[in-house]
Amino acid sequence: MIQKLNNIIIEGSAGKPILIDANFKANTQAKQVVVFCHGFKGFKDWGPFNKIATHFADRDIVFVKFNFSFNGTTTKDPNNFGDLKAFGNNNFCKELDDLSLVLDWIENCQELKGEIDTSKISLFGHSRGGSIAMLKSVEDSRVKKVVSWASPSNFLDRLPKKEKLAKWEELGIAYIYNGRTKQNMPMYFQFYENCVKFAERLNIQNAVSKMSIPHLLVHGSDDPTVLLSEAVNIKSWNTNTHLHVIDGANHVLGGFHPYDLEKFPKDLQEAIDVTIKFLKG
Repeated sequence: MIQKLNNIIIEGSAGKPILIDANFKANTQAKQVVVFCHGFKGFKDWGPFNKIATHFADRDIVFVKFNFSFNGTTTKDPNNFGDLKAFGNNNFCKELDDLSLVLDWIENCQELKGEIDTSKISLFGHSRGGSIAMLKSVEDSRVKKVVSWASPSNFLDRLPKKEKLAKWEELGIAYIYNGRTKQNMPMYFQFYENCVKFAERLNIQNAVSKMSIPHLLVHGSDDPTVLLSEAVNIKSWNTNTHLHVIDGANHVLGGFHPYDLEKFPKDLQEAIDVTIKFLKG
């Protein structure tokens, strides 16, 4: 019997709440835990994430997913970007700090007592969330494995240069268009300042080079958002990193939102199968 803890509210790292879900087979046997981190313009219930959570739980993995506190959704409406001011004030350090609080919650959650093995916690993220997982793995010894799907190799390289940067600083705000929701989503200049101030903490190459735990990269050969070359870079930094390339797959591995399929698309099924095999191995 799959048990679901949905929309548990905990305090986030910077004054906004984090929403958490946990899916698990309630059989009072200690199981490994995987903590899923969504990406940019993402949220815990995006597309097939709920179906993926149940699929993992069916295979004796406790699947925890959450909304970063400043991802732009709210506790009342976790599936829509109703708090664009929060979105604009998000940054990578807030996400890393949120992730620590989620790990604390897992260790102390009464409903998970007897169901989890806290010595077997893995981080798993899509896109930006996978990069956050890589960075956190060297900050927190509780993490024993990392899985990154379609993740960037460098955060700072993706920041705007010269004229665009000057305009951003002058106005204090830039906008990212969300094609799905048709929203112009703000990003305040604090995002850039945080990246520069904490460049060492946010250095993915440094983190991966130091990683002493198993790491799986899954990447689509036809990803237009994060090129396959970034995954090849990450793999080159550590012999513990295994790269699995899915031929023809895009950035979301065939996923979409809203999601209504009974079966996973072929590319997504391959990514899931490889991930579960890695976690169980």
